[in-house]
Amino acid sequence: MRNYEVTFIVDPVLSGDEIKATAQTYVKHLEKEGCKIVHVDEMGLLQLAYPINKRTSGVYYCIEFEAETGALIDKLELAFRRDERIMRFLTVSLDKYGVKYNDDKRNGRIGKAKKTKEAEAEKAEAKPARSTAKAETAVKETPAAKAEPVVAAPIVEETVAPIAETVAEEPATPEVSDEVKSEEE
Repeated sequence: MRNYEVTFIVDPVLSGDEIKATAQTYVKHLEKEGCKIVHVDEMGLLQLAYPINKRTSGVYYCIEFEAETGALIDKLELAFRRDERIMRFLTVSLDKYGVKYNDDKRNGRIGKAKKTKEAEAEKAEAKPARSTAKAETAVKETPAAKAEPVVAAPIVEETVAPIAETVAEEPATPEVSDEVKSEEE
C-alpha cells in the first residue's frame, strides 16, 4: 500500500454544512476507489498568503489515505479542478518518514504541548514552597526601601538662558547672494 496526503482549500463563502459536505464528497470518492482513509484533518478557516479568486481566507482540509496504486490520483485531481468550491489543492506521496511524522503529530508527540494533570503535579512538587515570613522580611530589608528620594535639579533654566543670549547676538538680516542682487536691479 502506498501512502498519500491531499490538502485542499474550500471557498469560505459557502455555508458550514456545504463546506463539510464538500470534504465528505472527496472522502467518499476515495473510499469508492478502494482507498483506506487514515485521517481527515479539518484545519479550519485560515488566512491565505496571497489572494485567490479575490478571497483572503479559506477552509483547509487534509486527507491522509492509503491506496494500492497511484492511478486514482489523476481522477481525484480532475475532480478538484472541475469543482468550483475548491480554490487550491495539493496531492503528496508520503514516504515512511512522512507517515511517521503524521502519526506522531496526531498522537501529540510533535507540535503543541498538551498539559496533563500529572505534568502540572510534577512541576508543583519540583518547586520548593517559600514561607511567607521569609518573603515579608526580604521586602522590608531591600536597599530601595532605605534609599532617599532623588531631587531633580532645575536644569531647564540653566540651558535655556545661554541659548537665548546667543540668538539675540546674531544679526537678523540674511545675506543676499550676487545673483539675487543683479536680478533685483
